[in-house]
Amino acid sequence: MKVLHVITGLGIGGAEQQLRLLLNQLPTDSSVVTLTNPGAVARGITADGFPVADLGIRGNRDLGALPRLTRLIRDGRYDLVHTHLYRACVYGRLAARLAGVRTVVATEHSLGAHQIEGRPLTAGARALYLGSERLGTATVAVSTTVAHRLRRWGVRRDRIHVVPNGIDVPRFSYEETARQKARAELGLPADAFVVGGVGRLSPGKRFDTLVRAVAAVPGARLLLVGEGPERDRLHSLAGKLGAADRVLLHGACEDPPPDPGLGDGPDLPALLAAMDLFVSTSEDEAFGLAVVEGLAAGLPVLHVTCPALTDLPADSAPGARQISGTVADLVTELTAHQERFTAGEGPRRLPVPPAARHYDISRSAEQLMSVYDHALRRNGGSPERPVRRPATPEE
Repeated sequence: MKVLHVITGLGIGGAEQQLRLLLNQLPTDSSVVTLTNPGAVARGITADGFPVADLGIRGNRDLGALPRLTRLIRDGRYDLVHTHLYRACVYGRLAARLAGVRTVVATEHSLGAHQIEGRPLTAGARALYLGSERLGTATVAVSTTVAHRLRRWGVRRDRIHVVPNGIDVPRFSYEETARQKARAELGLPADAFVVGGVGRLSPGKRFDTLVRAVAAVPGARLLLVGEGPERDRLHSLAGKLGAADRVLLHGACEDPPPDPGLGDGPDLPALLAAMDLFVSTSEDEAFGLAVVEGLAAGLPVLHVTCPALTDLPADSAPGARQISGTVADLVTELTAHQERFTAGEGPRRLPVPPAARHYDISRSAEQLMSVYDHALRRNGGSPERPVRRPATPEE
């Protein structure tokens, strides 16, 4: 099965890194085209052995990108086109149709209750999305919550398939040596109580409430992993609250790094190992991948919303607890966790819960292949799967 993945960009982000993980699990002959920004994840995908083409789109109204993408799809003679993220879904579905590819699958990675990919939902955006959706064959929702939102939008029930995000669970296993090394590199004291968060530094993530809460808990430190437009504001806020020396904005972290031997600092599992408590303050999530990664690292987790956990039985993640997300509530929670940490109560790490293992990336890949097979059969194609693995450096 020859598959082309079309994605809006390949900078460091959840959807982008999810695509990279899936490529290494799918038994397909896969290629990737990015509309713009062939960033760090593009380098990682290339290092994994998959070809990446940059369409070089110059903006939302770059209509010249459509014939370029159409020609690329037609020349590649693909059995299936899989689109990821809003702009890629709009361009990719139409280009696939024009190129004569009848089977098009799209994954909706980031549809919130009031936003899509961090941008406010508008009537125009919704109309364009629904119009392009009808050109495809199937739409993948990363959670049951997103599937419900798609149905409320007007996407037909029989076109929606739930394939949850996945993680490489063993990579996040806790290692004491990784914790010690990461803390030393980051300048975090070995005995400090460290609160952590991972995600794009955007207003919707509400990391400002976490900065305010940590600032109000003497001795607590905050490690935020991510980049985004709120970085300077969060740094300034920490300074105004007198906690600049206790708030560390680490920056984005590609996981896994293209070349682990380059020594570019701690990877994501090591950064999670440096934390003592994971907090997700976002009120509007499509899945909650960072929460699942925190659980896989054995961390106790506080979250405002997390569809990944809502979709599972209540006892699937005993170390996770839902909170209101107000600063006062966070201060109370952080103080209680810090007191237990200081007193040495309980293990440094919790057992990996069923919720984390449920979202193993191999399981997600199997489910996605079932969607591919169904979509091909629906269009009269063959679901045969010639296995293709990326070349190793020795090859």
